[in-house]
Amino acid sequence: MRDEPAGLRHRLLLALAAAILVGVGGVIGIAANSGTKTKTVTVGGTARAESAAVDPHVAAGAHDFVQFACARCHGQQGRGGVSAAVPALSTAAKELTPAELRSIINHGLGESSNPKQPYMPVWGAVISKTQVNDLVAYLRAGLPAVPTAVEPAVPKKQGAAVEGSVLYQAYGCVNCHGPNGLGGVPNPQSADKTIPPLSGQDFRKEFNTDAKIIAVIRSGSVIGKAPIVSMPHWGGIIPDDQLRALVAYIKTLK
Repeated sequence: MRDEPAGLRHRLLLALAAAILVGVGGVIGIAANSGTKTKTVTVGGTARAESAAVDPHVAAGAHDFVQFACARCHGQQGRGGVSAAVPALSTAAKELTPAELRSIINHGLGESSNPKQPYMPVWGAVISKTQVNDLVAYLRAGLPAVPTAVEPAVPKKQGAAVEGSVLYQAYGCVNCHGPNGLGGVPNPQSADKTIPPLSGQDFRKEFNTDAKIIAVIRSGSVIGKAPIVSMPHWGGIIPDDQLRALVAYIKTLK
């Protein structure tokens, strides 16, 4: 019994030493991680890592890449694979200078006279200089994944018109033909100075069948170089079932 106090003191000293080591380890861990780009936070009792901040110009370019439907031809994050006639931007962006990339975005690229081949549209009168510069920043950064810069999910089994309404956004139709196909986007050197609407009596009279609407989507409407905005050749890019869904949506417009 006389040895019990000495044994107790020994265990207490060991416990104290362990506590000190844990504390020092925690301080070292905090110091070591103070320069990292992520931090751990607890939400609802669950620990998760917060993403690092993204360069604002690169982030803006990633969102523009989605908004203007670049991925629909160049593939997700520019990896290609959609059409043999459309290059992967993950490779091309490294080989082209910023000035060359800006010129292609503004003036288009491809065989404008061959409607069977995809054609990069003329964006000069639609996309601002700031947006073009942000797109170039995103391309030159290697097209990284950016949180929330993702295409909308296309609904299935909800009717062709519902599917078409989302495809109208996903393929960037809204950027030129306006919300609900009302038009009004400027096209400086075209006959009526604007991109035509997809609604109204004039459109319905000229494109009075599904086949005519599908034909113009496939062939596009490439009428010149910047600043005339051109509609791209979607033939070989948009599959037939999605073309029919787009037509179903267009036919619901005013």
